[in-house]
Amino acid sequence: MKVDSPLRIKSYAFAKEIVFLYVKLTENRREYVMSKQILKSGTSIGANIEEAQYAQSKPDFISKFSIALKEASETKFWLRLLCDTDFLDPSKTRELMQELEELIALLTASIMTAKKTLVTA
Repeated sequence: MKVDSPLRIKSYAFAKEIVFLYVKLTENRREYVMSKQILKSGTSIGANIEEAQYAQSKPDFISKFSIALKEASETKFWLRLLCDTDFLDPSKTRELMQELEELIALLTASIMTAKKTLVTA
């Protein structure tokens, strides 16, 4: 994967948005439990994508991307919960969900491609 791949760029930008959200939730709303959870899962997406850059094998690469996909799924849960408990504005939730869905689509496609090349190799 290229250093400036769309997946790396998008996951890093998403992680920054999650950090800003965490700061807002803790400083302005005094919410510490859900905000910590979404901080962990939301930033872990990009961290696992970065880690996959130096995977030891194709299965290791697939594993890192699969973990990133699971973290994205968990992040969706926390976003919905924060919105439904009025800690997060619905418009901000939609914006973050759209970015997350793009990441999920890119991750899913990348995993599928990697699995196909693993089988044909």
